[in-house]
Amino acid sequence: MFNKYIFLLLISLLFFSCSKQKKQPNIVFILVDDLGWADVKCNFPESFYDTPNIDRLAENGIRFTQAYSANPVCSPTRAALMTGKHPNRVNITDWIPGSDPKNRPLLGPQDANELALKEITIAEKMKEKGYKTCFIGKWHLGGEGFYPEDQGFDINIGGHDKGSPPGGYYSPYKNPKLKDGPKGEYLTDRLTSEGIHFIEENQKNPFFLYLAFYTVHTPIQASKEFIEKYKAKREQLGIDTVPHRREGDGWTKLLQENAAFASMVASMDENVGRVLESLKKNGLDKNTWVIFTSDNGGLSTLTRKNAPTSNGPLRAGKGWCYEGGIRVPLIIAGPGVMEPGRTVDQPAVSMDFFTTILNIAGVEHEDNDGVNLLPVLTEKKPIERDELFWHYPHYHGSAWKPGSALRKGNWKFIVYYEDNRTELFNLKDDPGETTDISAANPEKVAELKMILDKKLAGSNAKFPEVNQDYDPRD
Repeated sequence: MFNKYIFLLLISLLFFSCSKQKKQPNIVFILVDDLGWADVKCNFPESFYDTPNIDRLAENGIRFTQAYSANPVCSPTRAALMTGKHPNRVNITDWIPGSDPKNRPLLGPQDANELALKEITIAEKMKEKGYKTCFIGKWHLGGEGFYPEDQGFDINIGGHDKGSPPGGYYSPYKNPKLKDGPKGEYLTDRLTSEGIHFIEENQKNPFFLYLAFYTVHTPIQASKEFIEKYKAKREQLGIDTVPHRREGDGWTKLLQENAAFASMVASMDENVGRVLESLKKNGLDKNTWVIFTSDNGGLSTLTRKNAPTSNGPLRAGKGWCYEGGIRVPLIIAGPGVMEPGRTVDQPAVSMDFFTTILNIAGVEHEDNDGVNLLPVLTEKKPIERDELFWHYPHYHGSAWKPGSALRKGNWKFIVYYEDNRTELFNLKDDPGETTDISAANPEKVAELKMILDKKLAGSNAKFPEVNQDYDPRD
């Protein structure tokens, strides 16, 4: 009898122990398209746009003030997010399929039009640990046979080969991976509703939700819910002319004032709030990590004037390797975050999310080109890295010409391949990259050029070639 009681006691203790085991954390990764560093209020208090839900997320998490995208355009960054590899190493260095003008001094290298199936994606790794994986929104990493469901996601809603919504932001969407909603339904609202449905249907199992909004990418189509507010706000500012600055062969917008764009930001912010509220309502907020970021800087620079947004004090925008093109919002919140509400000034980059998320989930993996940010978040440890580099060897509609860039400490080095011109900035003294100090610092230029060349070679970077048919008279 005594042995029987001992046996029952051990069984009870074992059951109690198992019931107390910590459940695997859920991951919600929110990626906004073309959202600039200055497009969220917590980064840029002077912003024309109101982002109360994103600001609240920052208050409950960690805000990185110097976070970067892997590339100044979308597809390369998205490939880096999926694999943890620098875009050079997966041979995706331009938006898919990109534009290869034949009437310019250089011809851009031919990169891939899809993420190769041989690449191991974050979704495939998460499934190893029993996670339910769901992709919602913009994919832009290949067509049929290379969709999210071919790359490790159990569910794909809205992800296909196009980089902008083919039917615009109102139903009918003309999206082969998204059923049309009622006429007048707004795409950002719909994608969020799909995400909330996934959350509510998968409460018993750990889940990885990758919510990639199409917004705030062009076409700029106002949210009817918020447009009147921002029309009135613009009217109150009494703007007669919008200031611009010459940027190479293009123009950089210097003021946020576009009411339609502002309404798209507001809709996105409202829907981030809906996701957070769903987690809370379903009792998942205490065991869910939320990562919020963008794929590149805001679209502020074009070959014409009046782009949709401005990146505040940062120079240029999407398509450029200046800070405005690659610095992005980044907020991470989750269980165990030390001192919520604080900021981190050390640079982080897109490749970091692969190893960070897999460390959160307890998945063994190759670190690839990113670093694990978890110690930064939960222990306030510094990031063990001093250098980041970007390679964009293509022409872009923003007036960018093929080039590369390196950041080492506070130094920022840029090289352009048409004429091998170099620029040097000190971001601590000159965060807006207004003054090129390369002529006064030839030794530093040589040092950084050597480091950049080594990194490009080590990542199998491809370079533009001289266009033998180019005639400057044409």
